[in-house]
Amino acid sequence: MAKLTAIFSRRLRGWRFVLFNFALGLGNISAAFMAPTYLAIEPHTAGDLEGTFVSFVIWSQTYFFLAMTLGFPVGRVLAERYGNYRVYIVSMLILAVACYFCAISPGYLEFMYSRILLGLCAGISLLLGQELMLNEYPARSKITGVIIWGILSVMLFGMGPPIGGWLADEVNWRYLFYINGFIALIPAGLIGALLYDRGFHRVYRPFDFVGFLLFAALAYGIQALINMGNDFDWFESPFLRRVLLLTLIIFPYFIIWTSGQRHPLIDLSLFKRRTFVIGLIGVSIGFFAAQGLFSYLTLRLQTIMGYTSTLAGQEIFPLLLLTVPAAVGVALFSKYVDPRLLASLSLLGFAATCYWLGMYDQPGWYEQTFWPVFFMGIFFFSYMGPLTAIALRGLSNVQLIRAAETINMFRIAFGGLGIVSDGIIEYRRTPYHQLHLANHFGGRQYASYDVLEQFSEKLDKLGLDQVSIIARAGRLIHEEAGVLTVADAFLLGSFTLLGLATLVWFVPANKPPIIPPTPIQEELLEEKIETAEVTD
Repeated sequence: MAKLTAIFSRRLRGWRFVLFNFALGLGNISAAFMAPTYLAIEPHTAGDLEGTFVSFVIWSQTYFFLAMTLGFPVGRVLAERYGNYRVYIVSMLILAVACYFCAISPGYLEFMYSRILLGLCAGISLLLGQELMLNEYPARSKITGVIIWGILSVMLFGMGPPIGGWLADEVNWRYLFYINGFIALIPAGLIGALLYDRGFHRVYRPFDFVGFLLFAALAYGIQALINMGNDFDWFESPFLRRVLLLTLIIFPYFIIWTSGQRHPLIDLSLFKRRTFVIGLIGVSIGFFAAQGLFSYLTLRLQTIMGYTSTLAGQEIFPLLLLTVPAAVGVALFSKYVDPRLLASLSLLGFAATCYWLGMYDQPGWYEQTFWPVFFMGIFFFSYMGPLTAIALRGLSNVQLIRAAETINMFRIAFGGLGIVSDGIIEYRRTPYHQLHLANHFGGRQYASYDVLEQFSEKLDKLGLDQVSIIARAGRLIHEEAGVLTVADAFLLGSFTLLGLATLVWFVPANKPPIIPPTPIQEELLEEKIETAEVTD
């Protein structure tokens, strides 16, 4: 191990410490803000980028998440070799450049490649930003720093869609990237000034580059299959068949390669622990459902219900009102309550609110989504802390770091899969509902009950001709089928979360180990027994 000769400064104090936290907060906003904010501007982006399909534009969001996943291991090895604050500054500068490229992209492909670069820099920045923050906090205050960082991340999820929607409606969606790029330059400059001449120990830890390439190819192969399946008829497409074949070849080779490495990208020995596997499944599938459902709801409110991007983003805002206090409360009480109970209750509450939204089968009811989304805020992020504690239980320091990085990688990767997976429900269930509603309207379901005739008579009295009446009926069927499909997605999400709440109880109770008494303790116990007998 080689060391770089440098001066190691003391921790920041006073106004420098406050300014340091402000800079890292802006960096967190710039890196994480583009994930939730993009939800509300997808229709605008699709229309402006050469009029591409909305389903294609979603790919840029899923690849963004996947690039964030790959940013974690890349950021770790670069920080060890060049210093965490130096890599952080460079990543924020490149992030600003990527935002600029996104803003000026004339076509979809240029935009998607810029989003991938943006996601990679965002993953590196989030990882190193939290590390820089914890390094400046004293040991007794580190939990406070973690809570502040978590609160900021949670707030972005609720505030991002309304802000992005307003910018898209009132200004232009491209200004979202211009503004974010400008914000990214501020923490880069402030951190560089505050930590100037800060030294570090250079560590040449082996990096599993082959394993990284295999994991990236495997992850992007799976993501491409899910992204393109609906639009290209799944495995009827020769290209997707080749992608599937390549993915099936890479997967076992990745397992074999990783098993033989001393410093693997993913420590497969962790998957031998039941607690880690269940915790990882809970965090990943939970975030899969959460990210997918709200992405789908925000998009369908615009494409089916005719909501503006601002209104669609505001539907998510009530989530913020209780999410922060609930997450802080769970973090504070997790030391005193069984994490299985906290995780199970959070998942059950999340499932109940998803079921509540799944009962919304009429377009007008979406004006009343405030209360289910409001109460969902209690459970939205509360399950992650207890499930992470379950996954990390009983691990050594080295395993703990690897396990935490693995959990973050899988959580973000599954979030990207969740965004596009609800499109599968749309493609499968919408035609079913349209056929069912057409049969109902056309009198083919009940011969004695012709809804279309009654509907036509009402519109005929309003002066509409027959062509307009049929077109209006078709639009109503299309809208109602879309609403029922959204309800199906939330019901499926509810049942999935219910299964996770049950799975948590397969984790063994965290009982303290039974330590046999030492010979001295046995002698003292015998003396106490003899003394008690004499006294009697």
